[in-house]
Amino acid sequence: MRPFTNPTGRALQAGLHHPHHLRRHPLVVKRFIGIPPAFLLDDYTPRHQLLTSVDASKKRSLAYAHLRECNLCPRKCGVNRYETTGMCMIGATTAKVNVIAPHRGEEPCIQGYHGSGSVFFSGCNLRCVFCQNHDIAHQRNGTDLTPEELAEWYLKLQKVGNVHNINLVTPEHVVPQVVLSILAARDMGLRIPIIYNTSAFDSLDSLKLLEGLVDIYLPDFKVWRDSTSKRLLKADKYTATAMESIQEMHRQVGDLSFTSDGIAQKGVLLRHLVMPGMEGEGREIMRWLAENVSTDLYVHIMEQYHPDAHVGKKKRVTRKSVSTGQSRSRTENEAHSAEGTGEVRYADINRAVRDDELNSVRDAAVKAGLWRFCEVNEQNSAFHL
Repeated sequence: MRPFTNPTGRALQAGLHHPHHLRRHPLVVKRFIGIPPAFLLDDYTPRHQLLTSVDASKKRSLAYAHLRECNLCPRKCGVNRYETTGMCMIGATTAKVNVIAPHRGEEPCIQGYHGSGSVFFSGCNLRCVFCQNHDIAHQRNGTDLTPEELAEWYLKLQKVGNVHNINLVTPEHVVPQVVLSILAARDMGLRIPIIYNTSAFDSLDSLKLLEGLVDIYLPDFKVWRDSTSKRLLKADKYTATAMESIQEMHRQVGDLSFTSDGIAQKGVLLRHLVMPGMEGEGREIMRWLAENVSTDLYVHIMEQYHPDAHVGKKKRVTRKSVSTGQSRSRTENEAHSAEGTGEVRYADINRAVRDDELNSVRDAAVKAGLWRFCEVNEQNSAFHL
């Protein structure tokens, strides 16, 4: 990045014979990126470093208790995960992980210069039909790691990757394992912030277990109507749950704040993915956030939706097959004919988002009083905050 030009600095450098009062104070050049003072941190110590040994011990005990009667998400399966599994299909002693690596696909203030230390957990407590990580979330591809093995990976990301943070992606269903891994990692020397990257389909019990360990909450607020969440997320009461969860996250860590290098250290960064034809739901979400969370909330209105997972797949043919071979052949021909019509599942969201839909949500956010939006300054490589 080009250095900033400082006229006063030139005068001091070129004018060593100027009067004494011009030479008394050495020039200190600071990188200015326009962070409002209310959200600027001189320094930051991750919250897990401040946790007492007594509180850490209590969290370990609670983590084991949650696994014995699972209530980590609104589905409240209530199963003993040492013996069986619930909706997420993940047990108690390990978490299934797909990818661990420095990641440069996050918001600029999260990925920074060296990347975010992302840990992509397999499995999910939602079944979004448009999921862009469906091979991880739905098919549960990955490797089983104990909390201690996870902790060792956090240290590798910190030491070898030189990442700015540990970014736990889709961790809602493995919160106890995550808590145990953070506590183990801090004893091993972890000293960077923790990000909880979630769909916001969390239980309050789960979030309270995380309090004091998470520095940045990165929740989605996906949809507004219950009918939409049932159809597209396969979940009841998603909106009410997201509201409750996001308010609790904000209570814990407040609005997003940065150190002077432009890297986020603590607070809430909320994401909303604008969906085709659903800009009305996005507008409602923005209004609710401004009125019920904070007008200083840092918001990323995302435009990168594309059809994925089940969206755009051919509709199933449901005609009953009959028993004879000739009839089966006719049914197969009918199915082939149906595929030829181009009928697909979730056809209403089988397209990209239009600019007017995106702008409609952004305009509603501004009108509601939100003003801190995640975007990259196109004029230079600095972070636009």
